[in-house]
Amino acid sequence: MGVEEHKKHAIQNISFAVVTVSDSRNEATDESGMLIKEMVGKRRYSIAEYRIIKNDRKQIEDTMKELLDRNDVDVIIFCGGTGISSKDMTVDTVKPFLEKELPGFGEMFRMLSMQEIGTAAMLSRATAGIARKKAIFCIPGSKNAVKLAMEKIILEECGHILWEVRK
Repeated sequence: MGVEEHKKHAIQNISFAVVTVSDSRNEATDESGMLIKEMVGKRRYSIAEYRIIKNDRKQIEDTMKELLDRNDVDVIIFCGGTGISSKDMTVDTVKPFLEKELPGFGEMFRMLSMQEIGTAAMLSRATAGIARKKAIFCIPGSKNAVKLAMEKIILEECGHILWEVRK
């Protein structure tokens, strides 16, 4: 089965959970979270959950557990906390929940980022995977990174990913 055949089976009715991980942002200042919600809406997908949590291992774990248990969430996006500083713990906290990793996501994201920001792209630990038949993405918190990840990768493939894991 070719790529076009696979894409034709892509899930169309997709519900997202958007979680901004930040110690400084609130709903009024979370431009990246707002951008994700806007981009999801333009594709006529829905937002089942949006929240901002602290860069705290327990809050990230508790949020992940809660969202994995929900039947109305297909895709979970954690935005922020994917860098290399000591406070960046999103990737380290989310990874143990992943039943299958999608290393190609991080590779593609860094390749596309390099075209925009140069070799600093290597500092991103953007990652993705599957858990309980849901697609999970951890992306950097900058607006440019969000636009790149959502436009070029996530929104293009999320329906196909969900079809694959549910068949």
